[in-house]
Amino acid sequence: MDNRPVGTRQARDLLRVAFGPSVIALVVIAAVVLVQLVIANSDMTGAFGAIASMWLGVHQVPVSIGGAELGALPLLPMLLMVFGTARTTAAATKAGTSWFVIRWIVASALGGPLLIAAIALAVIHDASSVLKELQTPSATLAFGSVLAVHFAGAVIGVGIRVARRLRTIPQVPAWLPDAFRAASTGVLALFGLSGVIAAGSMVVHWGTMDTLFGITDSAFGQLSLTLLSMLYIPNVIVGTAAVAVGSSAHIGLATFSSFTVLGGDVPALPVLAAVPSPPLGPIWVALLIAAAASAVAVGQQCARRAVPLPEAAGKLFVASVIAAVVMALLGHAGGGRLGNFGDVGVDQTTFGPAVFLWFVMIGGLTVVMSGGIARRPKARSAPAAAPERAPEPEPEPVPAAEESAPDAEGVEYGADVDDEIADEIVAEIVDDEPEEPQLTVQPAARPAPVRMPPRDVFDLDDDPEAHFFTDDDQLIEEDHTSDEPRRSSD
Repeated sequence: MDNRPVGTRQARDLLRVAFGPSVIALVVIAAVVLVQLVIANSDMTGAFGAIASMWLGVHQVPVSIGGAELGALPLLPMLLMVFGTARTTAAATKAGTSWFVIRWIVASALGGPLLIAAIALAVIHDASSVLKELQTPSATLAFGSVLAVHFAGAVIGVGIRVARRLRTIPQVPAWLPDAFRAASTGVLALFGLSGVIAAGSMVVHWGTMDTLFGITDSAFGQLSLTLLSMLYIPNVIVGTAAVAVGSSAHIGLATFSSFTVLGGDVPALPVLAAVPSPPLGPIWVALLIAAAASAVAVGQQCARRAVPLPEAAGKLFVASVIAAVVMALLGHAGGGRLGNFGDVGVDQTTFGPAVFLWFVMIGGLTVVMSGGIARRPKARSAPAAAPERAPEPEPEPVPAAEESAPDAEGVEYGADVDDEIADEIVAEIVDDEPEEPQLTVQPAARPAPVRMPPRDVFDLDDDPEAHFFTDDDQLIEEDHTSDEPRRSSD
């Protein structure tokens, strides 16, 4: 657990992002240059200029020595620089990092290398006054190349951390992260299969490779050729990928494609033994299989989540465009002028479009066959509104009942009686059980309430209507004014 304050921890992370990969590259380059100078029994004159030129060369900035331009630089150091920048930015970007801090991380990833590039240009300009063969490269090209390399690494590193957060932004389509994943899968598949084909071609042309290693007798020279060949392996793989998708690669006048091979002079580099020699033979079938398999990988990634047809088409189209742009940039970075051999690289006019067509056509067929297209759910019609019911007429007000005479207990007959009072009245009726109740009428007062006849409350055969009184019964009692008692039949 890191117990440092937040400000100190963030400042240290930003410094690591800004200068970490560039400083490591400077240390490695300085060690290689010093070892070369010591082995060659040379003095240290121009060592700083050589280190600065090689650091810019890692960012694909052409190096000019004695009027000869070395523009076809190895891709492996550049890819390692992109990887280092992506790793440091990803480590500095936490799960809950705000967008404000992310902008500072990207700015640090670009600002530090640009500062080192400015220092390297100044060192080269100063060293060119002593070493007349060393020429200062273009400042615009140098800053642009350094900015492009580190920006690519920063975008990759930050994009890995914020990929899930992009799904929550309403303006960003939900399938956009899947498109980036499919594009990266297609690029890696094409790159890996092309590397397998290049390795197989090197095994087939093992005799040519042995001849190229024999141009030097010293162990140090053969070690240098081996290391240089390893640095140029990605360049050879990109050329093989161009041939696989139907484009072409060239080294000076020598041209290589899936259907035609034109011979020419090639540099004495052992890794270039993988280039095919005329006639091409049936190797073009394996090249087409590599391109088709890469397109199938793109389609399978796009079909992982089934979406409706417009979204599926958009996902595949964006993935194909991204993959084509990445491969075209790699082809451009791996090419350039190689001294007296001329231009080296791939045909940029057809390389990117060929990758796009392969991924769209074969990838689209794979999406359809893999079930990556889902039917859009049908919109359910809203139920018809129920007709409004006419308002029911309000009941007519009922006139209040006449007040009844209070009983001996002071409770009005017919009024609302609480449950407790009702229970007491029922208990009195049960306990008294009079044999023959006498109903009398007071001469100058309203008649007293009638007591219930002696009945058994638990008799199930008793008529329930006998326990209720109506208004007619009450009126009969009021009309009876004689002094003689009423019969029980009344």
